[in-house]
Amino acid sequence: MYGSEVEKIFKLKGVEVGDLIRVKWRGGFIEGVLMPRPDVGGEGVIVLKLKNGYNVGLKTVDVELVEKQRLIEKPLRVEVKSGLPQISVIATGGTISSKVDYKTGGVHMLMSADEIISTAPQLRDFVSIKEILNPFTIGSEDISFREWVKLAELTAKQLNESKGVVILHGTDTMHYTSSALSFMLPNVSKPVVIVGAQRSQDRPSRDGVMNLTCASIFSVSDHAGVSIVMHGTSNDDYCIAIPGTKARKMHTSRRDAFRPINSKPRAFIYPDGRVDFKSEVKKRSDDEVKADTSYEPKVGLVKVYPGSDPEIIDFFISKNYRGLIIEGTGLGHVPTQTLRREDSWIEWIRKASKDMVVGVTSQCIYGRTNSSVYSNLRLLSKTGAIHCEDMLSETALIKLGFLLGHDYDRSEVEKKMLENLAGEINKRLSLSEFLN
Repeated sequence: MYGSEVEKIFKLKGVEVGDLIRVKWRGGFIEGVLMPRPDVGGEGVIVLKLKNGYNVGLKTVDVELVEKQRLIEKPLRVEVKSGLPQISVIATGGTISSKVDYKTGGVHMLMSADEIISTAPQLRDFVSIKEILNPFTIGSEDISFREWVKLAELTAKQLNESKGVVILHGTDTMHYTSSALSFMLPNVSKPVVIVGAQRSQDRPSRDGVMNLTCASIFSVSDHAGVSIVMHGTSNDDYCIAIPGTKARKMHTSRRDAFRPINSKPRAFIYPDGRVDFKSEVKKRSDDEVKADTSYEPKVGLVKVYPGSDPEIIDFFISKNYRGLIIEGTGLGHVPTQTLRREDSWIEWIRKASKDMVVGVTSQCIYGRTNSSVYSNLRLLSKTGAIHCEDMLSETALIKLGFLLGHDYDRSEVEKKMLENLAGEINKRLSLSEFLN
């Protein structure tokens, strides 16, 4: 709410939040939508959203209202070409699933095909949206294995009824979800494309429109698998499709934040409809898709660092965890032959390995672990811990939870951790897979 004095002016002039108003300011004119007053800022400042998408705050003592025009939202009527392939859209939350409500200043979920196509009108040239489903609305930082299970079951059903599935998702943990779906949809026969946005719809630098367009194009292309599709560069050149188990968010805010790790992109997708495949892909088919959602949530992830206390492992043991991924340094090191014996992680890992499966990854991100190059690595390998090849830590965590959710004995779980189930392990890495 604005201050009482400002509200009196609004009432006198017949102005309400959501009106398009034109004001005189410092010898010129500014036109914009009157927004609610934010929680920060003085009460004597009005906020206008300009045509370019940016907000501006103006002191009321400096402005004079010239005219206003009530914004009337017309019902959306979007025509889509006939004969286009049908896709299903699953909206889970996140920036890409919402648009600004100029009446309240907040955002609301896009929950109809017309609404989504109206934000990205290019879609009408490539796909028709069969159905939009909203199993939950949640920030991606709040997602758990329970939501992965729901998504996997719903995605499998929709794949059997559509040409492909596009999942609108928050970006923070998008790569966790893409890994989970990669394992939970083991016989995926069509494209599953997870897409998000780094910038909100009202910003001039918004990326959601192009991301959604490219994701929809990729969802009807000739391939099968779980992918993340996001901007390929900081410009609006093209998007990249990244294998679901090889994706990582590498920047907090850049539009091209997501990169393939230890892998080539699956494809470059252009907003004009072109798809340029960059690596071999499994071809689409009409085979029935079934979800396999067994999952053990009692798995943990711990990062070692110089001087880190190995007693943290005791917490996971006391809480009856069944699996633990340790993100080591370099080739998969942990503090070993320390000057103080009690600082070494070796005996703690040996103790943990009696009760749970322990895997080791590298915090280097690129490259692979190795259990035999250095003497400390060989000591670690004798504890029962598994070096997890070139798997990302997040992927290894989810894979371990997935395997432990099944009726495998321990030796089978350890064996399968080193088998390539969903493209998570590359036995050979090339120079072209670094920083691409």
